[in-house]
Amino acid sequence: MNVEDVVEWANNSIFDKTETGEHLTPIQEAILTGVWQRQKYPQIAKDFHCSESHVKKEAAKLWEKLREELGKDLNKFNFRSKVEKKYRVSNISHLHDSLLQIDNVICGQFIQNIKNEKARSPSPPDSPQNKSQSPIIDLTDAPDFPDYYDRTSELSTLKQWILQAHTRLITVYGLSGIGKSAIALQLIEQTQTEFDYIIWLSLTNTPTLSTLQTELKQFFGRSQQPPLPTVIDYFRSSRCLVILDDVQNIFKSSELAGQYLAGYEDYGKFFKQTATSSHQSSLILLSWEKPREITALEAENRATRTLHIKGLGEQAAEILREKGLADEEKWSELITLYQGHPSWLNIIAATIWELFDGSVSLFLADGSDVFLGDLEPILESHLERLSDSEKKALYWLATQNEAVDISRQPADSLLSKSEFWQAIQSLARRGLFEKVLVGTRSKFQIDPVFKAYIQSK
Repeated sequence: MNVEDVVEWANNSIFDKTETGEHLTPIQEAILTGVWQRQKYPQIAKDFHCSESHVKKEAAKLWEKLREELGKDLNKFNFRSKVEKKYRVSNISHLHDSLLQIDNVICGQFIQNIKNEKARSPSPPDSPQNKSQSPIIDLTDAPDFPDYYDRTSELSTLKQWILQAHTRLITVYGLSGIGKSAIALQLIEQTQTEFDYIIWLSLTNTPTLSTLQTELKQFFGRSQQPPLPTVIDYFRSSRCLVILDDVQNIFKSSELAGQYLAGYEDYGKFFKQTATSSHQSSLILLSWEKPREITALEAENRATRTLHIKGLGEQAAEILREKGLADEEKWSELITLYQGHPSWLNIIAATIWELFDGSVSLFLADGSDVFLGDLEPILESHLERLSDSEKKALYWLATQNEAVDISRQPADSLLSKSEFWQAIQSLARRGLFEKVLVGTRSKFQIDPVFKAYIQSK
């Protein structure tokens, strides 16, 4: 989206919302252009040959007109990020038993229109005309418009795995709120024309495998006559993309990572069958932790891949800009402190406004402690899933002042060497710490936010 597109969109928005059919004034167009290019009001006033007070007055009118579209908190700091977010991905409406078909393109981005299934008159998946049709998509279980940030590298990796390497089973794992769902939604937008069917299913309510497979077969069977006996048969007959969200809900708490609840072990067999069978589809698992069998399947090169989602890095500045925080020169320090985690930064940004009127400098003035506040229940939701051995290993790591070499059994860890290594492996599968290269050796260090939380307990 370029600045001309933005001005056109704003013009159309204001025209549609006003009874008199107003358009942007020249000064308002100049304000939009300047703010989009990250200019400050004095520079806009100078370029437009008017006073700064006049620019501020007209800007206030402009933001008020656009707030119905972009939110009541719209201002010059977050205008660009709000517009980019609004049109970065498809707007997904959640209607009962609805299918989505892409029809329109606005500002170079997709807008979804709901089409009744009967109006589609779909052809069988293997018919010649099928490839010219839009895919059948069901995103009923997908989250409502999550925040979208720059994940170019992760998306490129996933697209390469799916479109070129024809990877059949992909696990995308990471901490809650790190952006797994947002990445998956962007992936759907960018690859949907390659598939016949796309469906997103959540395991929040821990459906049995039988229930899940019945739902999948009903979805695929809408345009498949006669119906096929198994999900794998549908994977073979058509190119399908299936997203399973919240996979951690079928794993046990208080056990090592990726161990199935009683009665849910057949999920592991289904995942293995998906990876090892010959077909043209892809199954993506979104989870806080890796299933145990995934590592073995990867080692056997069974068309299986794993992607660990980490923080945003400097791209997280977009979050702080959207929130309208001050002291931009301090943003990098704040991002590093909270690991570029988008959900954590959104929560901390709200705290900074609540306590320090948006001043990052004042928030960081002490500099000695990591403030947790409303992050604590989120962190606890991860820690309460740990086994006893994981807790002991994690608490020991939290006492270390630098990255550690785990090749030698720590004398004070209260675990045997085998238990310690198993715990470290399991913690890594949960994304609770990372491996770093120190010289020529790999060492391990705990996430500093979790470290602060553990030390405070």
